[in-house]
Amino acid sequence: MSAQSLHIALLGNPNCGKTALFNMLTGARQKVANYAGVTVERKEGFFTTTGGRRVRVLDLPGAYSLHAQSLDEAVTRDVVLGRRPDEAVPQLLVCVTDATHLRLNLRLVLEARELGLPMVLVLNMSDMAQRQGVEIDRAVLARELGMPVVSTVAVHADGIRELQQWLDAVDLPAVPVHPRAVGTDALPAVNALEDDDQPQRVLQLHQEVRRIMGLAVREPRVRLQLDDRIDAVVLHPLWGTLLLVVTLFLMFQAVFSWAETPMGWIEGLTEVAAEWVNDHMGEGPLRGLITEGLIAGVGGVVVFLPQILILFLFILALEESGYLPRAAFLLDRIMGVVGLSGRSFIPLLSSFACAVPGIMATRSIPDWRDRLVTIMIAPLMTCSARLPVYALLIAAFIPEQTVAGLFNLQGLVLFGLYLGGILSAMAVAAVARLSRRGGSVAPLLMELPNYRWPSPRNLLLGLWERAGIFLRRVGGIILVVTILLWFLSSYPAAPADATGDAIEYSFAGRIGAALAVVFAPIGFNWQISVALVPGMAAREVAVSALGTVYAIAASADEAADRLAPIIANEWSLATALSLLVWFIFAPQCISTIAVVRRETNGWRWPLIMTAYLFALAYVACFITYRVAVALGAG
Repeated sequence: MSAQSLHIALLGNPNCGKTALFNMLTGARQKVANYAGVTVERKEGFFTTTGGRRVRVLDLPGAYSLHAQSLDEAVTRDVVLGRRPDEAVPQLLVCVTDATHLRLNLRLVLEARELGLPMVLVLNMSDMAQRQGVEIDRAVLARELGMPVVSTVAVHADGIRELQQWLDAVDLPAVPVHPRAVGTDALPAVNALEDDDQPQRVLQLHQEVRRIMGLAVREPRVRLQLDDRIDAVVLHPLWGTLLLVVTLFLMFQAVFSWAETPMGWIEGLTEVAAEWVNDHMGEGPLRGLITEGLIAGVGGVVVFLPQILILFLFILALEESGYLPRAAFLLDRIMGVVGLSGRSFIPLLSSFACAVPGIMATRSIPDWRDRLVTIMIAPLMTCSARLPVYALLIAAFIPEQTVAGLFNLQGLVLFGLYLGGILSAMAVAAVARLSRRGGSVAPLLMELPNYRWPSPRNLLLGLWERAGIFLRRVGGIILVVTILLWFLSSYPAAPADATGDAIEYSFAGRIGAALAVVFAPIGFNWQISVALVPGMAAREVAVSALGTVYAIAASADEAADRLAPIIANEWSLATALSLLVWFIFAPQCISTIAVVRRETNGWRWPLIMTAYLFALAYVACFITYRVAVALGAG
């Protein structure tokens, strides 16, 4: 065994566990940057084998084919072909595949096999394949592919031992193996990237995949038959669409119904914490900061954590089950009406959680125009940060009652708000379609994964990660903004002859009075105007900001959720409706604007997005407020 260093690249389809394998191999010894000239992330790390060999690992962007249809795939293709001057051709391609869906992964392996580079095939998630009854004859697979085959379980530390031992023992040339120039007969797969006979080439590759699968892999027939029976309903134009609508509807119902008890626990803890501080501290500015600033502000946002986690539970479960790609396929025809394809569905659905990963997920969309339109409408999807604001206003102004003896009225209103964001996004996409000159929407071609029960462990890890992200935001931006707002709303003190509330004479009151001139036509008072400013950092800050400017303290004889009845008494229904509409449209998230700049390589599109969303928000609020007042809701 040679102790020479080794440069390897991980190649594989999206969602095959490639990045999990990269993280397990390199741990903290990795760095992330962007490839020169593009927004695609470049991940590189290092590790040392037990035999002392230093291995440099490059995690290539996920790709379905070397015939690039997206920016990520183009970067992967150029790296393995040696077309990027800033990146050396790897000495070894480690082709990572999902052992439970090997059929979907082998096309890329077959293309890569003909590039002239040493390769090893990694059967990742091999433990799941065994549990599902998938039998893979590794010896036959290695013989048919002409390369070594190893198994891994990238989510376990000891699950990568076989790959590490193989890398420790493999003997490769000391210099990278460069592929020959495009155009030679030695590289038919590379030639296929350049010619016009790509459909025929794809057909040949799929035929070869079927041949190899027939020899080396045995899948349980019952599972395949069951998938076909389920797809007959799920992908049906009528029943499948109704199932999708019902699923989303139940998801929003659950956000209110299931979260009620844990939200009560958090409210109780907030009340106890404020009560303890009041009992053990003397009256003064510091006690006011802790109770009115920290506890009231942070507690007023944390209380919505159960609702956010329930929303994520549904999204993660749908993704793990294999349903989301089918929903994308089902909606392809519907989205084509507004000039988009089903490829936009998953980025837009991800934006219900947060627009930032949703916008980043648009890299899988091959057409730049489609990708740009998806980026521009992603902020209209109702992200989880809006949920605290929606929940507060719905609780304050919408009675808790059932409709038709079955549905929660508050859940119906929440569903309507989400639907409003979706319809607005589709309307914007339709307008953008009118400006499209020539061309047509590319057809959606995709292979659907098998159905599987979501892993409870993966669901819990996903929820834990989301809770951590939310709480870090509370402990960071929200905490700082809450303290700052408490200071601005507390100082300077009101003069001795003051006739109004003390907060009206504070810095916050003066800022709010100036902003109220702009927002008065849409029904916003100065307290709302002040809360919208820190809401630019994170939308959920608006709730704690409202609590602070209303100077609400969590005293022993007051409930922790007393903000709702206060605004119900002081605001009109027209104002509440206008504010709900504002949060459907307004781009109150600096992180979203920043990631749009990154993904579009400039400030032009983020500025256009910000301008059109603010304009939509103001116009929609003006109409909503005036109509509501005219109908007697003012």
